[in-house]
Amino acid sequence: MPIVNIKVTPPGVSKEQKMELIAGVTKLLQDVLNKNPAQTFVVIEEVETDNWGAGGEQVTEIFKRGK
Repeated sequence: MPIVNIKVTPPGVSKEQKMELIAGVTKLLQDVLNKNPAQTFVVIEEVETDNWGAGGEQVTEIFKRGK
């Protein structure tokens, strides 16, 4: 029973895109690992950019600079 956790920063990920991610990851696990889609779970978490850091900085500040 695979569980896949995808973390994204809001905004910019629509409901439709999330549906595509869930379907695509489920199919990938079926195709590559022969996993049963009915037993495959995909969790999408939206992490606020203030709560995410890279290179010692908040992602909010990195995004402000356009990087």
